[in-house]
Amino acid sequence: MQEENTTWYASWFDTSYYHVLYKDRGYDEAEAFVKHLVEFLNVPENGTILDLACGKGRHSVFLNKMGYDVTGVDLSPNSIELASQFENETLRFEVHDMCKPYPKQFDAVFNLFTSFGYFEHEADNLRTLKSIKAELNETGFAVIDFLNADFVIDNLVENEVKEVDGIVFRLHRYVKDGFIYKDIRFEADGREHHYTEKVKGLRLEDFESYFNAADIDLLAIFGDYSLGKFDRKTSSRLIMIFK
Repeated sequence: MQEENTTWYASWFDTSYYHVLYKDRGYDEAEAFVKHLVEFLNVPENGTILDLACGKGRHSVFLNKMGYDVTGVDLSPNSIELASQFENETLRFEVHDMCKPYPKQFDAVFNLFTSFGYFEHEADNLRTLKSIKAELNETGFAVIDFLNADFVIDNLVENEVKEVDGIVFRLHRYVKDGFIYKDIRFEADGREHHYTEKVKGLRLEDFESYFNAADIDLLAIFGDYSLGKFDRKTSSRLIMIFK
């Protein structure tokens, strides 16, 4: 059971424990990836970028330091509160549901590090893609950086114990009904906690079907953060450039 009577991502992403568990994510790799993206897309100098599902804003901050005008949006009020400490004249953060179009158009829209595929209903995936298309200006490009489902399932680590800041997280991963699950259990603040992450195991052909329905043109596909060739069996990522 989720601890909150709401969608798993709205409850789990809005806890402080989420940020504890993932505090050691690779910043250097993430920054190198973002550099590769803006160079490949040739985002104009001082261009505008929407960081969709920005979390606590680490990529938005880096993009802004590169000289871009950045808007970071996320469904989690806690994440946006954390990110807002970095705001300036060309960097802003807002709570926003990515299923709905943001009321502005951009030179680029980034949806990074598997921030898609959370929804229970297929219609919400399509709504999100249509919203992204609406958020692009005439010369803009969008990026979805998703997991490569085949690679992840083939290399799934079922059970893992990870200690971070004195909290012992017990992780259990499995596949069910087309979703990749991660059960997260831990004890903190004198009580037991249980959250579940679930991401739909979408493959390239699923995205191609969505893109066709949303009248979106898929322009390029990559399989890693260095923008290497995508291989269904060996690539860790499914990175798609479209407009």
